[in-house]
Amino acid sequence: MIEITGLTKTFKTSEGVVEALKDVDLSVADGDIYGIIGMSGAGKSTLVRCINMLEKPDSGKVLIDGIDITALDEKALRAQRKHIAMIFQGFNLLMQRSVIDNVCFPMELSGTPKSQAKARALELLDTVGLKDKANDYPARLSGGQQQRVAIARALAMDPTLLLCDEATSALDPTTTNSILSLIKDINIKLGITAVVITHQMSVVESICNRVAILDMGRVVEEGYVEEVFSHPKTEAARKLVFPESSDGGEMIIVSENQQRLIRIVFNGEEATGKPVIAQMAVLKGIEANISYASTRNIGGKVYGSMILGIPGDEETVNEALEYFKSLGVEAQEVKSNV
Repeated sequence: MIEITGLTKTFKTSEGVVEALKDVDLSVADGDIYGIIGMSGAGKSTLVRCINMLEKPDSGKVLIDGIDITALDEKALRAQRKHIAMIFQGFNLLMQRSVIDNVCFPMELSGTPKSQAKARALELLDTVGLKDKANDYPARLSGGQQQRVAIARALAMDPTLLLCDEATSALDPTTTNSILSLIKDINIKLGITAVVITHQMSVVESICNRVAILDMGRVVEEGYVEEVFSHPKTEAARKLVFPESSDGGEMIIVSENQQRLIRIVFNGEEATGKPVIAQMAVLKGIEANISYASTRNIGGKVYGSMILGIPGDEETVNEALEYFKSLGVEAQEVKSNV
């Protein structure tokens, strides 16, 4: 369990004092994959660096399993950090060392016997799918493979907490998905709690169960991913979740050929996974044009909204509204603003 209370961090720059974190409160339960997301400069990386005291906060507390690490001396902090692992956007591998020697490195520093460290490193490389690359050097590996080595190295000291600071930002989408799957697999099989810092919505949607949205150093929303992403309450959250309709202006809705407009809202119920629009055409004989759509798949469920153009009279529109409502899909008529 991580409990963060009143965390504040400032930096002095040539332009004055910058408040990176402002009175941040967060709780991360054991076994969570907890996402922390925000725009550039929101304070995400500062927050994760304060969790393991790479940055010392100005005020506030960080409790890990009941221990306030902000109050520890250097010796006690080093001992506590053995239970905290971290992976970064830059893989930070030792290029002059082989893959297996990279994984062995933290065990060497802790005094683990060489034979024991090598055996453990091979186990971890097998876990991340790179046992056959043990004697290769990092320069011969792809970016995704290098990140897998970094993950294996991070697991070498049997941590209970894995901090991921933009760990997939330098990777292509396919490789990103494979790394995220690995992190989720590690979370399930090894019971390691993960805190994932990212600016990518897709990362949070893929593996996180809870999320906090940071804006200008403050937590503006927090909760289960499906709740926060389906019903964002703040402007900062809306810009992240539905950037198409959060640019500060009014969303333009166009009605063509005198069509009536219906907004449908997908809220994650089972029916929203079905082709409800196509089924309406088949079952009711009502065809619809999509004028606007902003939806997301979160945990296998669909969230977001669409604007549909419905040709026909009042009776047709009412029939369409009743059809959607019978499926548990929120629907209402809206007016064109063009």
